[in-house]
Amino acid sequence: MRVEALPGMDRLLPALEGLPPTYLVGGAVRDLLLGSDSVDLDLAMEGDALAAAWELAERLEGRAMTHERFGTATVRAGDLVFDLAGTRRERYERPGALPEVEPAPLAEDLARRDFTVNAMAIGLTGDDLGELHDPHGGQKDLEAGRIRVLHDRSFIDDPTRLLRAVRYETRLGFPMDPDTERLAREAATEGAPATVSGQRVRDELLDLLGEQEAPTGLARLRELGIDRALHPAFDADPELAAGAALGAAETAADRRLAALAALVSRAPGELEPWVESLALGRGARDRVMAAAAQGPSLPRALRADPPASAIHALLSCEPAETLAVALAYGAPPEPIHRFLADLRGVHLDITGDDLIAEGVPEAPLIGRILNEVLRMKVDGRVSGREDELRAALQLVREWE
Repeated sequence: MRVEALPGMDRLLPALEGLPPTYLVGGAVRDLLLGSDSVDLDLAMEGDALAAAWELAERLEGRAMTHERFGTATVRAGDLVFDLAGTRRERYERPGALPEVEPAPLAEDLARRDFTVNAMAIGLTGDDLGELHDPHGGQKDLEAGRIRVLHDRSFIDDPTRLLRAVRYETRLGFPMDPDTERLAREAATEGAPATVSGQRVRDELLDLLGEQEAPTGLARLRELGIDRALHPAFDADPELAAGAALGAAETAADRRLAALAALVSRAPGELEPWVESLALGRGARDRVMAAAAQGPSLPRALRADPPASAIHALLSCEPAETLAVALAYGAPPEPIHRFLADLRGVHLDITGDDLIAEGVPEAPLIGRILNEVLRMKVDGRVSGREDELRAALQLVREWE
């Protein structure tokens, strides 16, 4: 009954008729058992998931996006969206490598998963509809409120599970069981995170930084030694990240990037190659490094009660994440709020072409004059196009 009550199941269950055995799996089952109002539909099929995805898209009058390399697909049909994958086994050629996969029954698919609370399935087809498959005691661990790995090499095979374990602790309020925590500490001490690609670390780290209780998770990373295992100069300071997250809310910065920048700001020079390895994308990478480098130095300048033009000059070229980091370091909020509300959008109505049209020769002097007129406008000493042009021509006469 709980499965049938999920949004979209009235359409999905009939569409699955005649197809190979299919199951609701992983976090979807965990969230359903926890009584979550929102459950992402992750499905696993003991059969050709890619072919089934196209068939389901046709039956549901939707569309399918398949990922041949991974044997997975996403089907969208109006407001019904679900991911479909074939059940499979995994083999890790070396620690931290992406797994090699091949088709396998449901039991082996569940055995390859990260934690017992994610290693459950619920049948969606035939007589198996609504049946819980729980070979590793995930429901018992949910009821006991604990995170437990399925085997002793779990964190070695895939060290991103270290970050994921902390994220689940943070989100669910469940601690790791003693054996799992011991394995996590050992993996961190042995440097397991260094065997994983930066892109995979990025995904898990940003997911953790996006949690509402991210500072709690960061404190846990610190306690377990996972932060230093990611990079010796990386310190998961929960208070600094919390300050940046609050600053992000005030400045419209990206919460996750602001928190990351705050953590990097302790040693931006040492951590820059590591940030580069995360493959954030050029724009995001530049915002993080700019905020890490400039954010800590802004509080002192802003505490000096600078005029509006100085505030504008300090902040106008900085991304919002820099302002968030500055607030985390104790910058007075008033000048930052003033910049965001009143100064950020100030611009000149004249250009260099207007000065050239007035007979001013093309030269670097034009740029200096425009910058000075902009400062005058920000400070309220000129207003409007005619006033700006008059001030600019006066500066030409004075500076030539």
